[in-house]
Amino acid sequence: MTAARILGIDPGLRTTGFGVVESDGSALAYVASGTIKTDAAATLDLPARLKIIFDGVREVSARYRPTCAAVEIVFVNVNPQSTLLLGQARGAAVTALVAGELPVAEYSALQMKRAIVGHGQARKEQVQFMVMQLLGLASAPGPDASDALGLAICHAHASRALSAIAAGANRTPSAGVRYRKGRAT
Repeated sequence: MTAARILGIDPGLRTTGFGVVESDGSALAYVASGTIKTDAAATLDLPARLKIIFDGVREVSARYRPTCAAVEIVFVNVNPQSTLLLGQARGAAVTALVAGELPVAEYSALQMKRAIVGHGQARKEQVQFMVMQLLGLASAPGPDASDALGLAICHAHASRALSAIAAGANRTPSAGVRYRKGRAT
């Protein structure tokens, strides 16, 4: 597997987290992280907030030149209006990535937490701590940036696993090995 630069995006209407990691085999390296805040727009000006997210993701992508991206899938909230607004923020981020011709992978918060902490019910502080440990950081990034880095790390792990599976599927059987009902005999 070749080295990849992965941009993780944790979408939010007020704060969108981003994190960039380099993945070379099993080695991970921190590149950058931060947040895109929409405070400059009026609270009720949804189109202006979506434009800030779109422009911010485009700027981060142009600055760090990732080879792929990972975005959190929106979960259905108890409040349908909140879910709808979050979905629109996510749409702005995904559109910015796709407009930049980046392949986009999608992971739920549960998948990311399982990949980073080991269980899907992890708290934000646990994700922050594990991201700090996995990337060898002196201090923990903020919660939105940590989640975005967690998504990038999750994608690095998933990509490595998928590459290994693909390599195994393309392997030709050894000479003299007989297979019976899918097993070597």
